[in-house]
Amino acid sequence: RVLSLELNKDRDVERIHMSGINTLDIEPVEGRYMLSGGSDGVIVLYDLENLSRKPSYTCKALCSVGRSHPNVHRFSVETVQWYPHDTGMFTSSSFDKTLKIWDTNTLQLADVFHFEGTVYSHHMSPIATKHCLVAVGTKSPKVQLCDLKSGSCSHILQGHRQEVLAVSWSPRHEYVLATASADSRVKLWDVRRASGCLTTLDQHNGEKSKASSEAVSTAHNGRVNGLCYTNDGLHLLTIGTDDRMRLWNSSTGENTLVNYGKVCNASRKGLKFTVSYGCNPEFAFVPYGSAIAVYTIFKGELITMLKGHYSTVNCCVFQPNFQELYSCCKDCNILAWIPALREPVPDDISEKSLPQQYLNPAYEDAWSSSDNEG
Repeated sequence: RVLSLELNKDRDVERIHMSGINTLDIEPVEGRYMLSGGSDGVIVLYDLENLSRKPSYTCKALCSVGRSHPNVHRFSVETVQWYPHDTGMFTSSSFDKTLKIWDTNTLQLADVFHFEGTVYSHHMSPIATKHCLVAVGTKSPKVQLCDLKSGSCSHILQGHRQEVLAVSWSPRHEYVLATASADSRVKLWDVRRASGCLTTLDQHNGEKSKASSEAVSTAHNGRVNGLCYTNDGLHLLTIGTDDRMRLWNSSTGENTLVNYGKVCNASRKGLKFTVSYGCNPEFAFVPYGSAIAVYTIFKGELITMLKGHYSTVNCCVFQPNFQELYSCCKDCNILAWIPALREPVPDDISEKSLPQQYLNPAYEDAWSSSDNEG
């Protein structure tokens, strides 16, 4: 299904944003509701379900935190995220130096955290049961941890030298956090430890530092502005302004040296990319100028470029229930990428006699029946 993703001509997402859209999130409980955050501070909540049951439909906006809302963000919203365990709460962070916690039903503020600098990224653990910490990356090199239970922002992780552009909790270990910075470094932390830092990823796997006096581990030769764990948490993908994407073993910190070729990335802020869920092989979906590049994660092959936006793509999110992709862009549009339906085969022709190009490789039968094996 992922190999046959295409721009869906029958599904629109209601257009509410009047300026560029930076961030999307689909709630993990039902996979039905989506949030978007815009560069004018507006947040919109959509219902992705086709309630009309017609083949062509528009995903309706249910409500929004518009410019006239008393608690609207004053500047660009950079990240929105649903509360991982229910849809009653969601979070947003902004260049206005705040992280806001919202009650979904009333669109009222439940809490707000203030920072000294621009907020680039925040993330809540998808699996945590023992803590309610939101990791926040800001213009400061210190990573902030906000506790939703106590409402305090007491915990700080120190080690980066420049602004923190992306943060991501491990989907495997609830106390492990990855952070990416403009200082070219990616650090993994155990937030229970006093010193905190478990490891700093090294693109040369230790080879270079032995030879040179500069024994500093860097993940990229530029700002690192994107992070994404694979769904099992065993690997971590990073993207830098050196136009490289790297795949790391998240337990050993080793660079697996998968070569994705040139991954164009001129973003001055965090880049939001995503991975597939429940596919074999697994794919990464990466904003690439006005397109979305689809790579196989473990082989590094560029499978396709999804084209349809008119300007820079800022974020894409995967909907695992139906293997769909949603993307947002500076052009104020949210696009839905849906697996193409397979063309029906006329009854009187058996599939075996079809020319090969008629069968998309994604649908080839991987089973073998026992009679053939005899």
